[in-house]
Amino acid sequence: MNTVTHRIGGKPWNGESARSGDVYDPATGQVTSRVDFADESVVDDAVATAAEAFASWRNASLAQRSNVMFAFRELLNARKGDLAAIVTAEHGKVLSDAAGEVQRALEAVEFACGIPHLLKGGFSENASTRVDVYSIQQPLGVVGVISPFNFPAMVPLWFVPNAIACGNAVVLKPSEKDPSAANFIAELFAEAGLPDGVLNVVHGDKVAVDRILAHPDVKAVSFVGSTPIARYVYETGTRHGKRVQALGGAKNHMVVLPDADLDLAADAAVSAGFGSAGERCMAISVVVAVDPVGDELVAKIVDRVRVLHVGDGRRPGCEMGPLVTGAHRDRVLSYVDAGRSEGASLVVDGRSHAIDGAAEGFWLGPTLFDHVGTEMSIYRDEIFGPVLSVLRVATYDDALEVVNANPYGNGTAIFTNDGGAARRFQNEVEVGMVGVNVPIPVPVAYYSFGGWKDSLFGDSHAYGPEGVHFFTRTKVVTGRWLDPSHGGVNLGFPQNT
Repeated sequence: MNTVTHRIGGKPWNGESARSGDVYDPATGQVTSRVDFADESVVDDAVATAAEAFASWRNASLAQRSNVMFAFRELLNARKGDLAAIVTAEHGKVLSDAAGEVQRALEAVEFACGIPHLLKGGFSENASTRVDVYSIQQPLGVVGVISPFNFPAMVPLWFVPNAIACGNAVVLKPSEKDPSAANFIAELFAEAGLPDGVLNVVHGDKVAVDRILAHPDVKAVSFVGSTPIARYVYETGTRHGKRVQALGGAKNHMVVLPDADLDLAADAAVSAGFGSAGERCMAISVVVAVDPVGDELVAKIVDRVRVLHVGDGRRPGCEMGPLVTGAHRDRVLSYVDAGRSEGASLVVDGRSHAIDGAAEGFWLGPTLFDHVGTEMSIYRDEIFGPVLSVLRVATYDDALEVVNANPYGNGTAIFTNDGGAARRFQNEVEVGMVGVNVPIPVPVAYYSFGGWKDSLFGDSHAYGPEGVHFFTRTKVVTGRWLDPSHGGVNLGFPQNT
């Protein structure tokens, strides 16, 4: 059986691992490989290797760094089909979803290619008499990236290119559920000319995470995952003196006003609710239907859900794949029972959906609840699966109150043909990313990604300008130079201005 192991110093780790985990093909339920789990000593080795590489990489010219990024971008673009296939094999999302993930990752890499421009500081001549003041942005040192299972290619590339381009060295800890994409990315970076040790990959579980959070030579940590773990990462990392950006969970609402194009809204609800089997932090999990559109909107969603092609993501025409593991599938299934017992109307039961794949796969078809209340667990909890809830309200103000009362503030959307209503919503809603007739408002790479409230711990969002800010610290220099035409003699300018 294939073993997925760490990459430290530009090559595969050759030690013996005391612990390991199974990696599954979610579409068949079969174990396809084993992944080594790092203990503290392996993490220490990776951090020490990164620290040694940082000593020279931080002084690499901006031209050299951007050249590496451009070379990596070309390699990734040429091999994007291979990376998408790796994602589908271990995560389960259909190939079209995986290809879209890689394409968004490419956009983040392209942003990092512009690092010479992005690291320009400021300059003020004659801030005082013959005194100049200027700022420079310098790398932090060794930084950790802890990425989730749901986007094993895209999320690491939200952070790693910016971190490296800014002059840092990286220790990447991907999810143990689908670890191979991270190794593939590291191999492409090496092929692109990145010096050994600048990017290291360690695999594992909480042991590896805790050591990264506590290691004194790790200066910053980027994390994406559930809100409870994001809070833990933020509190633990900051307690150890680190800069931390921890992106947490979500309960994204899609508000549909009476004047909306209901066909467009229904299409959006299905694609945003069930794409990637709902395993994404920007999935729409709640549709807020403003009277009187509820009945018609639900009927249109049902029509689309019942013909959704669910199956092995490598098979032609499949639109939704399995969940990532059997344990996660069973957890999501428990919410189907909970929703019924709490009084919601189960309109479409995904447990009976036709599956184009092996019976042993981790399947649950698209599931739709109507007449959901805010007190129900299917509304309160982040299910992270193909379960869509419809909540009905009387007015726009009621809809806004529902969204703003939710503890999550990651993404939201409004569907309407009323420009005034849309403008009011984007101003009043307490959510970090807003879509207007766009169900998944993930910012392009030259903006930054991140939510509000319990969806983000820390001050910096991911990638884009805030990503560059996160991976650098600003130094301000105030300088006075003597006039060389007078032999370096001080001409009597004020000394204490």
